[in-house]
Amino acid sequence: MPNRLAAETSPYLLQHAHNPVDWFPWGPDALARARILDRPIFLSIGYAACHWCHVMERESFEDEGTARLLNDGFVAIKVDREERPDLDSIYMSAVQAMTGSGGWPMSVFLTPDGAPFYGGTYFPDQPRHGMPSFRQVLDGVRGAWSSQRSELVSAGQRLVSSLVEQNRTNAAPAGPPGAIPVSLERSSEAIAAGFDARNGSWGGPPKFPQPMTIEYLLRAIDGVDPRTLAMTRFTLDKMADGGIRDQLGGGFHRYATDAHWLVPHFEQMLYDNAQLARVYLHAWAQFGVVRDREVARGTLEYLLRELTTPDGAFASSQDADTDGVEGSTFTWRAAEIREVLGQVKAARFSEAYGVTEEGNWEGLNILSRVWPGPAAPPFRDDQAFEVELAASRARLLERRETRPQPARDDKALAAWNGLAIAALAEAGRLLDEPRYTAAAIRAANTILNGLLMADGSLGRSWKDGRATGSGVLEDYSHLAEGLFALYETTFDERWFTIGRGLLDRVLDRFADPAGGFFDTSIDHERLITRPRDPQDNAVPSGGAMAATVLLRLAAWTGEGRYRDAADRAIGTVASLVERYPTGFAQWLVAMSFAAADVVEVAIVGEPGEGATRALVDPLQRAWRPNQVLAVASPAAVASSVVPLLRDRIALDGRPTAYVCRGFVCDRPVTDPEALGETLRR
Repeated sequence: MPNRLAAETSPYLLQHAHNPVDWFPWGPDALARARILDRPIFLSIGYAACHWCHVMERESFEDEGTARLLNDGFVAIKVDREERPDLDSIYMSAVQAMTGSGGWPMSVFLTPDGAPFYGGTYFPDQPRHGMPSFRQVLDGVRGAWSSQRSELVSAGQRLVSSLVEQNRTNAAPAGPPGAIPVSLERSSEAIAAGFDARNGSWGGPPKFPQPMTIEYLLRAIDGVDPRTLAMTRFTLDKMADGGIRDQLGGGFHRYATDAHWLVPHFEQMLYDNAQLARVYLHAWAQFGVVRDREVARGTLEYLLRELTTPDGAFASSQDADTDGVEGSTFTWRAAEIREVLGQVKAARFSEAYGVTEEGNWEGLNILSRVWPGPAAPPFRDDQAFEVELAASRARLLERRETRPQPARDDKALAAWNGLAIAALAEAGRLLDEPRYTAAAIRAANTILNGLLMADGSLGRSWKDGRATGSGVLEDYSHLAEGLFALYETTFDERWFTIGRGLLDRVLDRFADPAGGFFDTSIDHERLITRPRDPQDNAVPSGGAMAATVLLRLAAWTGEGRYRDAADRAIGTVASLVERYPTGFAQWLVAMSFAAADVVEVAIVGEPGEGATRALVDPLQRAWRPNQVLAVASPAAVASSVVPLLRDRIALDGRPTAYVCRGFVCDRPVTDPEALGETLRR
């Protein structure tokens, strides 16, 4: 008999709908039941692609005896962290405060009022590695609730007070508008000091992609030491060569468990792939390395092939496990490669991708081009061989598609779709690839039709024709970023209008009068604290992205209130950015734009005509991160919603470009070469 989770849309919650545990979704019914029964709450937070979440389910939540302990002594609540990032943020901070670490599955015990008093992550079914069993934890908490309740309640109240205070410390007083309170040069030096010179990137193992840090360094290319740029180049190559990248399918896995990027945790997330596609695209624009372009293309093709939902939005993730076995879809035996490719080509492929009879992971082979030491992989400069490898990869991918595939979490989140829309829209114009632009438009339409409400608010999640959850700050800011990227690709002002509306709502509902932003709106469900986390995690901080897009909006509109809000937000995190630059890299992206001599380009001409395209195409085929672009026909200028176009005319009836920077405009030009010279000044 299914439990209450059967009525939910989240694939993660539905995975638990037939557990013997009497699960509740988070909501007033569950909290009321805890108060009526006077029981503690067991709160379990995870997500569909989480390997250890599945392990804990098999070991404990599917076990009848463990379920009886939960049902008899607790109110059990299951939460999908991707649907409720607010709850995840609050209670992860609590677990980290109690234990010094965190992760998923998250296991937290709360008073009926929601105050956390004990917590951890994965608990095994039997005591091991110094960890108590989950049953021991349940027995201990239930006993303490009976005999030491006042102490537990007091501990919970103290922890809530600590969380409230932590939110205050996450928001230092804002500095004066217009000031950049952090030295970007020192931040770049600090990033360089923490670099892993042997394996690339920063920190680990485990080794996580850090697209926001790389994005900042690529944007700051003119002011960054060449040594730092070499580190960026090295990191991009290491990730592209490693097992963290699906060498056949093009997507990136969540992280590598080892120092060398060889052994991944096999789940694949929309947010990683959207960000990494964009980073490699920008690297290609900066370095001109063709392989970066091909990595970006491969990652975008993965999004289109594996994560596109029937209605055109993008699914959240693919699991690490297939039929309960981690990585089984992605690993190979040498004999199977010989069967597909034949003896000769299999031998050459195996040499290039490190395939052996013994395997490099649990008797199997993870494909990679990771090579120890300074020597280059064989054949890397042999173009004919690379063509052969591409054909071999295609044949192996075709074989792999006949295997059982990892489950997909089909819910479409506003924030993560915003990241994907931005990547595809930008790739559409930089690569002149209409398929990518069309995919971005379709996803934007689906998300807006499903999640943008009549009052201008956003829902969080879209699945099976249902919107669930209230949008949080990252939903508004990341989606605005995607819509602005789509505007600069298509010049359809609908995207600009909706993006601006989302940011106006951010200022109205999420802004702290003292500067910066809360993660939830002023009318959001009341929780034990109003979360405010300025740090980047796997996705950019919602506040940092809000600052980034507000600065761009200020350049398009000339409205100081957008610039002031961004500057004040930047001022609240300055000390944190100084101390932990890789943890606040999206703020550095915002700061680099704020400090730049931003170029504002308005072009008046019929968008589809050749003379107009001669002005527009060079701007769209290059990556200029500190530029905003607006285009409209002469007849549309008067009614344009983009103030940068206001009062512009086509000189002598010819398409005309207007370039402004620092409140000063150059003479308008009609010749593409003259426009290029103006931009190079």
